Amino acid sequence: MNLDEYFERIGYRPGSARNVTELHALTRAHAQSIPFENIDVLQGRPISLELADIVDKLVRKRRGGYCFEQNGLFMHVLKQLGFVARPLGARVRLRCGDRNEIPPRTHLFVLVEVDGQQWLTDVGVGGFSLTAALLWQDGLEQQTPHDCRRLVWEDGRWFHQVRQGNGWLDLYEFDGLPMCLSDQSVANWYTSTHPDSTFKEQLVMARADADGSRLAVLGNEFRVRNQEGEVSTASLAEADLIALAREKFNLEWPC
Repeated sequence: MNLDEYFERIGYRPGSARNVTELHALTRAHAQSIPFENIDVLQGRPISLELADIVDKLVRKRRGGYCFEQNGLFMHVLKQLGFVARPLGARVRLRCGDRNEIPPRTHLFVLVEVDGQQWLTDVGVGGFSLTAALLWQDGLEQQTPHDCRRLVWEDGRWFHQVRQGNGWLDLYEFDGLPMCLSDQSVANWYTSTHPDSTFKEQLVMARADADGSRLAVLGNEFRVRNQEGEVSTASLAEADLIALAREKFNLEWPC
């Protein structure tokens, strides 16, 4: 892939070092520039996992996508730059009432090895996409530009959590095993076509803003969440979506 096109899309060009500082910077630039969105799923268009198709959609056509597209693209960029990166799978827990409920393994994120340490990065988990990589260490609270995170080993499982108020919210659980392309293809098919998929319910757009806030559209509501966790909302008319997508989400609405 043409990295110059990608760097222009994210508004950042890394130096020659392949260290954690650059990993953090690339993670933040991507999450702030390429939005999370499910427009194609709602319109019944197939979601391709071919790298050329993802680059064409997210970079050249200035669209967004969900985890398989976002993290698939980001992993290829990291590897092309010389990072050691591998795909991992996870089970999203945002809609789970308790940990006895086991959701499907339908989320892709990325493991990166830098200077003998393992870091996790994820630019494709919607309104909670990372803006800095996380050191894979049990219980360590890690402040990112947009929120505080931690990874915890509990009940024989790893949980990725975000601080919400005075508590911690489970984003997803994972086992550290690779998510090979065949598993990604099956999960992508389920996520983009099954009637029970959350992405079939309503429009979703999300982007981390440079000021530390997070922007989102859920259905016909526009939301802004500041770094203190305060959320402001506004109703959206369908006629306003195209302009909002371009102005607030760096996204060109598909024809």
